[in-house]
Amino acid sequence: GVKYEILETSPELRDRQQTRLGTRVHWLDQLPRSFRGVMLANEVVDAMPVHALAWTRNGILERGVCVNESQLAWSDRAADGLILDQARILEVEIPPSGRYESELALFARAWMRSLGRFLERGAVFVIDYGFPAREYFHPQRSMGTLACHYRHRVHGDPFYLPGLQDITAHVDFSALARAATDGGLEVLGYASQAQFLINCGITDLLAAEDPADAKRYLPVAAAAQKLLSPSEMGELFKVLAAGKGVQDPFMGFARGDRSGAL
Repeated sequence: GVKYEILETSPELRDRQQTRLGTRVHWLDQLPRSFRGVMLANEVVDAMPVHALAWTRNGILERGVCVNESQLAWSDRAADGLILDQARILEVEIPPSGRYESELALFARAWMRSLGRFLERGAVFVIDYGFPAREYFHPQRSMGTLACHYRHRVHGDPFYLPGLQDITAHVDFSALARAATDGGLEVLGYASQAQFLINCGITDLLAAEDPADAKRYLPVAAAAQKLLSPSEMGELFKVLAAGKGVQDPFMGFARGDRSGAL
């Protein structure tokens, strides 16, 4: 039979998963040394640490944290080392304001490269919200993508209730694809979530439901709408697949593969 394994770093979430899933799943404490199969990373990369940067007419700054009148606040310093080298590569256009803010996800790149070391044969699917580099660093996105989530409220203050809110950044899928290649993996496809799910037959599953059974049909239809609609998750969320030793193409990228945009 199919064997499912979950790597969960949060003890609280692990307890909740074990209560719901029981013995059908095996929990891991760390990535395996070798693995054959399929790995799903759904809304994982957006939660990984990023370096917050600011491009200015006087140079590239790394945005750090200081204490100002007993409150946490932003504090900039000149970027250096690997951060500066990687920031210089990016084609960032400084706006008339003189400052362009965005994020550099070095941790996510290292994570993707590491998958190439233990994945003997199979694929990893990264499902998350984000863009290819030329959209990620678009001139109109001059305030970056850093966002904070607390009790279903989205805002831009990372110093509000430290440790109690989620801090995320959109995924630079171009950088992730390059990291996959650097790690010895092959990019197997890249598409919007809507296109991927349609290719995989989600509309067929919906059509199999009986519209007359409103109690069952309406929640299923609403869930499909959220996953597919361009105004919901359908376009903002993307699916990137990378793997090793995979011969047959994935049906999820049969139409609408945007790998060329990476």
